Amino acid sequence: MIKILGICGSPRRKSAYTALKTALEAAEKSGEEVQTELVELRGKKMNLCIHCNQCLRKKADHCTVFEDDMTPLYEKFYNADGIIIASPVYEMNVTAQTAVFMDRFRSAWLKGVEYPEFFIRKVGAGITVGGTRNGGQEMTMNAINNFFITQGMTLCPAGNGMYTGAMLWNPGDGSTPMDDPHGMENAAVIGKKVAIMARIMKEANLWNL
Repeated sequence: MIKILGICGSPRRKSAYTALKTALEAAEKSGEEVQTELVELRGKKMNLCIHCNQCLRKKADHCTVFEDDMTPLYEKFYNADGIIIASPVYEMNVTAQTAVFMDRFRSAWLKGVEYPEFFIRKVGAGITVGGTRNGGQEMTMNAINNFFITQGMTLCPAGNGMYTGAMLWNPGDGSTPMDDPHGMENAAVIGKKVAIMARIMKEANLWNL
């Protein structure tokens, strides 16, 4: 079973959610035994990482200081073969919800040290949606991809104009339905490719895990 986890960092169920849902649907259609899950960060109570390093001192792969809505997301992330993070562009960066989610993986550093191969075969990809065609999507995508790189994961770009991930645009106020056909096609391509790459990485099992 290939597990693909979608993380939607939008505080609204609008364009980024729609694009991510499309990507996950494409992942499910890419082959047999592909299981997807979409997690929305909106409305979740997640404390800021205070970089106290208690997780490292206690050799934990999750935050040991805060017990909040982030706590169950660690296992979902660690158990997934592929992760797609979608965020609208806020001030040419990810949303606060997305940033908090990523920052809370300080504890993953120790997991990567003790099990160097753990993150290598996990595949990560990003989806960003800006309020204009050139609304900071690339900068936001860099933040998402840098998170995956920090964990030591395998990035999944798609080429063909999607050099770093799927980037879409929709009016910034979210008052209209998603109207970027080409961008939605790209989201579907990303979803399909993440599933295919995750299967290859898992089945190859080159690290004898």
